[in-house]
Amino acid sequence: MGSILPSPKKSLAGTGLAGTGLAGTGLAGTGLAGSGLAWAGLAGAGLVALALARVDGRTSLLWLAGCALGYAVVCASVSFAGAFRALFAEGRGVGLRMQAIMLGLGASLFLPALALGTIGDQPLRGFVFPVGLALALGAFLFGVGMQLGGGCASGALCAVGGGQGLRMWATLIAFVGGATFAAYDVERWSQWPALPPISLPDRLGTPGAWLASLGAVALLWAASVLVERRRRGEVEPLVWRRAPGGGWPLVWGAVALALLNFATLLIAGRPWAITAAFPLWGSKALEALTLADPAFWPFWEDPTRTEAFLRPVWLDRTSLMDAGMILGAALAALSRGRPADFSLPALRPLAAAVLGGGLLGYGATIGSGCNISAYFSGFSSGSLHGWVWIFPALAGNWLGLRLRPAFGLSEK
Repeated sequence: MGSILPSPKKSLAGTGLAGTGLAGTGLAGTGLAGSGLAWAGLAGAGLVALALARVDGRTSLLWLAGCALGYAVVCASVSFAGAFRALFAEGRGVGLRMQAIMLGLGASLFLPALALGTIGDQPLRGFVFPVGLALALGAFLFGVGMQLGGGCASGALCAVGGGQGLRMWATLIAFVGGATFAAYDVERWSQWPALPPISLPDRLGTPGAWLASLGAVALLWAASVLVERRRRGEVEPLVWRRAPGGGWPLVWGAVALALLNFATLLIAGRPWAITAAFPLWGSKALEALTLADPAFWPFWEDPTRTEAFLRPVWLDRTSLMDAGMILGAALAALSRGRPADFSLPALRPLAAAVLGGGLLGYGATIGSGCNISAYFSGFSSGSLHGWVWIFPALAGNWLGLRLRPAFGLSEK
């Protein structure tokens, strides 16, 4: 069935996203055709939610939050990899300004709630992790992997859900493989030097941490404007209104992700995370295939992870949210009437996907997460590691961008 929507380029141009959002990673303008399938998928999501509600109401709500996150990522063409590529390759900073809105709103919601400690009967905790060599190297490797693999964790899940070619399947599979190897290799990187976890609210108080967070967000915004004006002579505006027939403005995506991350905090008692599920999937697969016995790896003997390994994957909340993101992305693509792309990639781009995915997985596991759990959720939690993570990640993106032509990929 032919699409009645504008062409992908026109749609993105109308929201000021061309070249910075999913257009940068190949997600924009893809999906599965047929509004009937979209309604069927929506009904399926509801049935899964009802089934999960019989086990645990909070788990059911987290499944729905995952679906909503995947839907928002695709509808707003949110892409961290595309934003960083646009910054380095073209001097366009609109993607960073979207991140500034997301981070500022996230910190404004998280910090007061975390100061309360409990809302209703739900204890709340943020992501506060050490800053050390593992975080720095992990973020750097993750940044390289973003550009070679074609996306980050959220991007890979949503690309798979949106029917964006088999290359992103290769990225996601290698992502899981790299994360699983990092779990196996934990005795090496867990001994690297690191500072203890540093919480800015503990050091500065909640008001001080909030003001410092807004100051950092303002600096990020100003830096993106400065770079864009120097390299392009003008600054692309952030569009607030939806263009007729187009996707969501990028600002809508920033607000949606911040609100849904906060909803995750209230429901689960901790922020949104993605990559914690990937070593679990790989370890469970190795165990099922009798190729290894991950239950005895020190990674899974850690008390904070043992319970996740012992319970069924379908009851793991992070895994459910990840699966929900895939379905939500599929629903968004279906609702936009875009045809799926299941073409086989050429050999060199496929090699980039495998290498990039492996770097993404290893880097996320040793570096306390990805753009979501380490950067977004860490920053919103007032953790120093969320502030630090982005700098080696940007350096990795710069290197990964330079490596793309060797694999037959464009630098833009």
